[in-house]
Amino acid sequence: MIVRQTPNALKIFLTLRGSVIPKVYPQILLIAILSTLITIVQHWYPDSFPYYGMAPFTLLGIALSLFLGFRNNASYQRWWEARGLWGQLVYDSRSFARQVLSFVDDDTEAGRDAQRSMIHLTIAFSHAVRHRLRGTSPWQDVDPFVAATYHDSMRQSRNLPNYLMRLLGKQLGDVRRQQLSSELMVQNMDERLTSMTIVLAACERIHYTPLPFAYMLLVHRTTYLYCITLPFGLVASLGWATPLICAVIAYTFFGLDALSEELEEPFGFASNQLPLMALSRTIEINLLEAMGETDLPPEITPINSYLQ
Repeated sequence: MIVRQTPNALKIFLTLRGSVIPKVYPQILLIAILSTLITIVQHWYPDSFPYYGMAPFTLLGIALSLFLGFRNNASYQRWWEARGLWGQLVYDSRSFARQVLSFVDDDTEAGRDAQRSMIHLTIAFSHAVRHRLRGTSPWQDVDPFVAATYHDSMRQSRNLPNYLMRLLGKQLGDVRRQQLSSELMVQNMDERLTSMTIVLAACERIHYTPLPFAYMLLVHRTTYLYCITLPFGLVASLGWATPLICAVIAYTFFGLDALSEELEEPFGFASNQLPLMALSRTIEINLLEAMGETDLPPEITPINSYLQ
């Protein structure tokens, strides 16, 4: 995710990091070249392209704007929902750790081991969710927080976060059977685990259910059709200004399309997608600090205004 202060007027035009220009410049260049060729033909052979008026392009442009606006809103809603879910995960993790440290009896070695194990599994869960959504290898981040006796069975699991949540449930059940906490507090802690499970399921729903392909195809086709036919209708009235105007319009429409496609999948590594590594590292630092640890990992900070 891009993290930077509000740029001034000059930087707004020169900034490329976080912009969609690197993704859409081939389309913009294509439309600019096509518009230039059409303008040259019109200059040397006047009346080659008759003046059609702006009514057809205005109507098609309005329809295309509505399509792009709807898709952009739908993509942003997915992005914002995903950010809200990770905020909920941060909240649930902190609350669960607070309950474990406050209400699990730590007067015995069994109680202290249960506290440490459940908080470590919560950290492992947050890392596992990130890796599952990004399709990356989780073992380097997860192994240090899971007892070695579970490593083999953990690697055989098809859904690592769900496996870790089951381990957490078993640990909480052991706390209840050993009477290390009251029935009421065990129930409250189980509600936090349920909430984290809901976060996992909701993130998987977003990740594995993209916007309908037919709708995306319709927007792509309409955008190309509009931008390719536009210079034929403008050249008779705009002359040599046609390439510039068409390039700006192409940047607007193709840029909105590319931005919507990027926001549609909020869990990746693109510039405008969510900083899952920073969020999971925040959970790790907060929970280790709550346990009294002093050797904490460093916070994830932006590199060249990019936060992972």
